[in-house]
Amino acid sequence: MTQSPTDPVHAPQQPSSLSPLRYPVFRKVWTASTLSNLGALIQSVGAAWLMISIAQSADMVALVQASLTLPVVLLSLVAGAMADNFDRRKVMLGAQIFLFVVSVALTVCAWTGLITPWLLLMFTFAIGCGAAFNAPAWQASVGDMVPRAELPGAVALNSMGFNIARSVGPAIGGLIVAAAGAATAFAVNALSYIALIVVLWRWRPVRDTQSLPRETLGIAIAAGVRYVAMSPAIRTVLFRSAVFGIAAGAVVALMPVVAKELLGGGPLTYGLLLGAFGLGAVAGALGNARLRKVMSTESIVRWASVGLALATAIVGWSNHVLATVAGLFVAGAGWLLALATFNVAVQMSAPRWVVARALSLYQMAAFSGLAAGSWLWGEVATGVSVSAALLGASIVMLAGSALGRWLRIEQTEELNLDPLRSWKEPSTVVPVQPRTGPVVITIEYLIDEADLMEFLSAMSERRRIRRRDGARNWRLLRDLANPRIWVERYETPTWLDYVRHNSRITYHDAVIPQRIRALHRGPDTPRVRRMIERPTSSPALQPTSEPAIDPTRMT
Repeated sequence: MTQSPTDPVHAPQQPSSLSPLRYPVFRKVWTASTLSNLGALIQSVGAAWLMISIAQSADMVALVQASLTLPVVLLSLVAGAMADNFDRRKVMLGAQIFLFVVSVALTVCAWTGLITPWLLLMFTFAIGCGAAFNAPAWQASVGDMVPRAELPGAVALNSMGFNIARSVGPAIGGLIVAAAGAATAFAVNALSYIALIVVLWRWRPVRDTQSLPRETLGIAIAAGVRYVAMSPAIRTVLFRSAVFGIAAGAVVALMPVVAKELLGGGPLTYGLLLGAFGLGAVAGALGNARLRKVMSTESIVRWASVGLALATAIVGWSNHVLATVAGLFVAGAGWLLALATFNVAVQMSAPRWVVARALSLYQMAAFSGLAAGSWLWGEVATGVSVSAALLGASIVMLAGSALGRWLRIEQTEELNLDPLRSWKEPSTVVPVQPRTGPVVITIEYLIDEADLMEFLSAMSERRRIRRRDGARNWRLLRDLANPRIWVERYETPTWLDYVRHNSRITYHDAVIPQRIRALHRGPDTPRVRRMIERPTSSPALQPTSEPAIDPTRMT
């Protein structure tokens, strides 16, 4: 099942909403994942109903959902670091096997009558942990299954698959629980993992050769946080997604209360509202490709937010089922379009070596916003009214859409974030090992006064890229005796970190050093010195105090 993402069976001329499904690997994984999502939603219905039966406590029932979502916030960054440092297929496969084993154990305990409220929470928390480790690897693997041009459509299809499952999963789960009990719902969930396990087991993705050793988990997490912190485009997406989540959380969180209090209905009404929201999300996914052709990324988020805000207000005002269903249909479309666009913006703003960590931070921001919004609007609904909570969320959503005037989401489709691979590890006179360090690098430039402002502008961006990719203590120095001489200085903890730092440069990043080289007026290329810090109190280390110099290569 080895398949390159650039070799589909029937390659489309232009990306469309469904064209990613023409890629065999993506189609198989997407189908199996949708079945797995369906099983997970059936399981959640069974867990909630079983908890009502054995605990008879509202707070314990609420903890079932919390135990499923809490691992996403707690473990996403660790999961992202693992997805970037290990084979993503194996991470997904391990997560699915873990979920299968836990689901089987839950089924056995439920069938034999051994289940208790706290044991049920332990099982649901474990299932949440498996899902948390699977999500970053799955989202990051989409780029391994389809070409970059198909990525927006593939991300939207992922969301559509989940919403298809959400549209029918609770209803199917309710029927299964009513007919055969919660244990049967758990068994159906366990069976739903088998197809995805088989597909992942047979998939053999084409992998780049890894010439450098893996980062330790702590270093990998720190590198991911640093990369996002030093990437304005990704920071903007994270902030906007958190604000969006705070406002959007009201719709899903208060939907059962809307069905009961505003519409005077019961479970059937609630299922109808869930279905309308899910169908709206499916419609949003199908229209995603067409919208991306005629609208910018920022425009899609802005109008999706406006649509969701208006739909939320309609749901808050309405006491008619048809009007509420129509509002939730629009809300579902806006929900999917905004979240899928955020996801794509993150994926297209991060190179492959760090994309899972960037996605995990996005997931943490979005889920944190959704969780905070669910709590906030729940408190407002309890203290004031459901209508007031939904109208308040609508106002916050409109304010969030206006943030685009100052915090605009960038267009990233044309960025080439493939590794440049032009840098070669230099030879040194002084022997070095991967752990040798700290390493100090200086690069000397000769800049005319007329080019000074352009040089400083380029070096400002150079500083951001250096620090983002792992450099420390970056400095720009000017010679007092000869003001044309400028020295760039930075450090890395070890020689391995220095090699890793330079291996991370992308084609997009290479524009900056090219600008700087063009401003250098020396007879040769900028002079590079690579030095190792050594304490003066250790005589045995004195011979290594001389720097290794390579004046012919700019680093």
